[in-house]
Amino acid sequence: MLRKVSAFLIASILITMSLGASSFANARTNDSEPLRVRTPLNIAILIQDDLISSVGNELGVTRDFIRSLPAGSRVMVGYITAGSLQVRQPFTTDLNRAASSLRIPIASTSASPYDPYVEVIEALKKFDSSWKGHNVVLLVSDGLDTSRGFDATTAGHTLDIDRTISEANRRNVAIYSFYAPSVGLTSRSHLAASYGQSSLNRVSHDTGGRAFFQGTTGFVTFDSYFKRLREELNRQYATAS
Repeated sequence: MLRKVSAFLIASILITMSLGASSFANARTNDSEPLRVRTPLNIAILIQDDLISSVGNELGVTRDFIRSLPAGSRVMVGYITAGSLQVRQPFTTDLNRAASSLRIPIASTSASPYDPYVEVIEALKKFDSSWKGHNVVLLVSDGLDTSRGFDATTAGHTLDIDRTISEANRRNVAIYSFYAPSVGLTSRSHLAASYGQSSLNRVSHDTGGRAFFQGTTGFVTFDSYFKRLREELNRQYATAS
């Protein structure tokens, strides 16, 4: 009888250990999986063409973000360059095609827009009001608008910034922004970088999005930006399961 009880106890312990190990392995697997956006989006990814050359190193994580979007998402890719919006890929549900349309920014003052927000407004007009789902712009920019001077009163409060906010709210588009310095003023002046970040922060805040930046000095990577963006999108657009 004692042998039978001992055998039963040993078997129970082994089963419990096995289940525990399995649960631990599953937990580790879940923890190691990258966070994904859960809700399909209509998203325009806009990249300022005169950003510093190291932004080109972030194409990989940007492509990964596009390809990881849920099925049914629509993606547009455009570049904000001197005097125009260059649409590399109109809105498409083909995520691989959208990801492949990304290119390295020119990283030259010859491509500098005097005001990135004019092109953001142009991109906003490409959202179709008949589409279902959440509308988002991801703006990768230094945020600086020097079209009407460069002083403390213009930081975040130019006419085109006001127009961008108004147009985005009218079309129900949330603007999320990644700050990166350009080859112009924001890579040389902490004050210019601060003004640009203030502008991005206002545009994102006032349209229901969020601005991401890592201080006014230097530039690291977009990895942490995308992690926080995914978290914010899932929080903002959480749906009942």
